[in-house]
Amino acid sequence: MSPIILPSDDGGTAKASLAALALLEAVRAELERLQLPLELPGTQEARNTAKASLRQLEDYILPRYRSLEAPLLAVVGGSTGAGKSTLVNALVGHPVTRAGAIRPTTRQPILLHHPQDTDWFSSTRVLPSLARIRGERAPAGTAATEAGPTPDPAAMNSLALVADPAVPKGVALLDAPDVDSVSDDNRELAGQLLAAADLWLFVTTANRYADAVPWRLLLDAASRDILVAVILDRVPQGAQTEVSADLRSMLGRQGLTGAQLFVVPETALDELGMLPSEATAPIRAWLEGMAADVSGRADIARRTLNGTVRALSGKVELLALAALDQLESSLQLTDDVVAAFEDAATKISHATSDGSLLRGEVLARWQDFVGTGDFFRALESGIGRVRDRVGAFFRGQPPPAVQVEAAIETGLQAVIVAQAARAAEDADQRWRADPAGRALLSAQDLSGVTADFPATVAAEIRAWQSDVMALIRSEGAARRSQARWLSFGVNGLGVVLMIVVFSLTGGLTGAEVGIAGGTAVVGQKLLEAVFGEDAVRRLTHEARQSLEKRCAALLAGQQQRFLERIGPLSSGSSPAVERLEALAKRLATLGEGA
Repeated sequence: MSPIILPSDDGGTAKASLAALALLEAVRAELERLQLPLELPGTQEARNTAKASLRQLEDYILPRYRSLEAPLLAVVGGSTGAGKSTLVNALVGHPVTRAGAIRPTTRQPILLHHPQDTDWFSSTRVLPSLARIRGERAPAGTAATEAGPTPDPAAMNSLALVADPAVPKGVALLDAPDVDSVSDDNRELAGQLLAAADLWLFVTTANRYADAVPWRLLLDAASRDILVAVILDRVPQGAQTEVSADLRSMLGRQGLTGAQLFVVPETALDELGMLPSEATAPIRAWLEGMAADVSGRADIARRTLNGTVRALSGKVELLALAALDQLESSLQLTDDVVAAFEDAATKISHATSDGSLLRGEVLARWQDFVGTGDFFRALESGIGRVRDRVGAFFRGQPPPAVQVEAAIETGLQAVIVAQAARAAEDADQRWRADPAGRALLSAQDLSGVTADFPATVAAEIRAWQSDVMALIRSEGAARRSQARWLSFGVNGLGVVLMIVVFSLTGGLTGAEVGIAGGTAVVGQKLLEAVFGEDAVRRLTHEARQSLEKRCAALLAGQQQRFLERIGPLSSGSSPAVERLEALAKRLATLGEGA
């Protein structure tokens, strides 16, 4: 398949062209939604690459692919003071763009085209992000220092279109800002324009042709296989052979052996600030010859387009690696947070099942509830006598259970809040030890729970207690004829079930073991006397599950404060990596025309 070709009525070609266009649109969509939220080494460079690649797709690749027969866009670029505007004026034979000593001279890009090519550039076919401004040719006799648009910072994001019959039909000239301008906006715009070029007229001088900034751009040109004409300007008399030979050697070493090299000698300007016509005659002849060769222009456009697509493939592959780095870092950050809160969940689970809660206020209120005196002295003399005591208990009138419920709420709330706060502090410390996590946190302190968390916990505990009452009510619905169920009531049995859930005694020592152990047995025997052993086992399990589910939800809310900063990467997967890798391979094939 060779989709980067002129439109044709051939069915196979049309299908290939549509498929290639769909691929390029898919790449654009992927770049638009690509997110690199974590601050890792190289991330900012990757973001810049994604932005520039997306812009090049919109400014050049898609427009050129759709219109291979459109005029070539030759961008005139180079370093500050290289004489770009003076060169452009010389190529058309009169001042059309401002030249002078004040830097930067070119603040607004000017696109010069033949009048018959107006339709190609007046629309947003290329460089759609730049507004169009219709410019006029300067009156005869206008000096170069007064030609072109009046400098206007507000016009930076616009393209001045000037139709001039002196520009050969089929090739447009775009006078771009300096690639090394003191203005950030100028440099960015210059890079954007060069990325949208079919060919470059790269202007440098005898004393600046080895500068680093121009060579970075020339290397980018080599990666795109773009046609480059290097114009060595202001070469002193007698130095032309030596300087041009050295520059050509440098071009060869950097893979630009095919670049055209023109030498413009150091020459005095006339009263309008113009070079003599003979100084740029070879460049003008080269452009005119290119413009006259329709087939040759198409070959140049195809060559640049294929090279640009191949270069884009490499950039998309690098972005896939950047996305993978983001995923791996996010997994580590996510693991740090999850581990901290999982530890909190484990500690809450232990505290709510090992009898730890059955001390202090909870134990006191429970003892008040069941009657502590003779009842617990009997436990000390023999646990086997509990069954007899259960019957006596049911024949009496147990005091209200509400005080036990309130004590459980207070104790359980303290445990959950304390463990959530420790988890948040642990997660915060782990993130601050990681550059990516530190950047996500910035100056915000997440090392504690939110202000509303204690109240939320209390509400969840009350909701869990309601769950327990609902379990008792549901289980007792079929047992209403039993006197024990009727005498003890929903709240009383609900409190007993809560105590059983908390009474596994694993965490207590000394005298507390006996107290909590007795408490557990009492509660279990009470429930078994009402519902039976199997039902008690099931009720305990369901109540336990309900509590753990609510605790997990509470911790998840605090954990989410961290994970939401990671964004979609917190899910632990990134389909973008696979999609980018696949798109890079398809672009490489497309760029080879295979």
